[in-house]
Amino acid sequence: MDISIVIPLYDEEKSLPELFEWIKHVMDKNDFTYEVIFVDDGSNDHSWQVIDALNRKYPQVKGIKFQRNYGKSPALFCGFQKAEGNVVITLDADLQDSPEEIPHMYNMIVDQGLDVVSGWKKKRYDPLSKTLPTRLFNATARKISGIKLHDFNCGLKAYRLEVVKRIEVYGDMHRYIPYLAKNAGFCKIGEKEVRHQPRKYGKTKFGLDRFVNGYLDLMTLWFFSRFGVKPMHLFGLIGSFMFLLGLLAVIVVGASKLYAVYNNLPYRLVTDSPYFFISLTAMILGTQLFLTGFLGELISRNSNERNKYNIEKEI
Repeated sequence: MDISIVIPLYDEEKSLPELFEWIKHVMDKNDFTYEVIFVDDGSNDHSWQVIDALNRKYPQVKGIKFQRNYGKSPALFCGFQKAEGNVVITLDADLQDSPEEIPHMYNMIVDQGLDVVSGWKKKRYDPLSKTLPTRLFNATARKISGIKLHDFNCGLKAYRLEVVKRIEVYGDMHRYIPYLAKNAGFCKIGEKEVRHQPRKYGKTKFGLDRFVNGYLDLMTLWFFSRFGVKPMHLFGLIGSFMFLLGLLAVIVVGASKLYAVYNNLPYRLVTDSPYFFISLTAMILGTQLFLTGFLGELISRNSNERNKYNIEKEI
């Protein structure tokens, strides 16, 4: 099979028939063998009934229905598990992503040998309150991940099948699938400018809280990619530095008092100096950070994933 199209959705009953007809037109025109996997993320409308009707009419249509709303990442993960096509395409169900982009993205994977192709909605039909935070978010993601993409959050992406089978998408990590792919060793990541269309039915399901959660998830990915199996390298280093800084400060406070006593100069008790308590706090925090890294190493050492590596070839 050439293409698997994974479409997560929530309350999109009006757009689904039109979206599938659009996809079918593009696939038939290009003679692709394909499947369309709709993942109903606990919709409250008649989305599942629409999917079921499409499945009865078209064998290419497959569906997954969640008991409740879990989020986009779990929907994509389950869709990836079910996908069988050589190239996996993801797009949103709101008709803002154009299926006309699929053939070119497919060719970029097959002919150019890319692992991931991410869409870039250069011209967006979104309010300024959404586009400005998006630009800041993407700039931060580029800096931290080292991946030169303009639009990490674009729902229209293409992957080699092996990529989606090797990565785990969880929480709200759907924004960072290219970063997850890079961490898994799939570094051939490209970008294609795609059309962004105004929403035709319903309203967006995402609020401004996604930008806050997005930054937190980005920090989590950065930490796990750098220190996931070696937490002592971070916590141990910072803890040791803080402890030594506090110890040095205590020595200075004690030495200054001894100097004053020896030279019959006025002095005060060490415990009367605020620097003594600041130094003591630094030593305690340093010890706690060091122990945190040590405990992290113990947990990592007993993890079943510690020596799990993606082996590309073996003879």
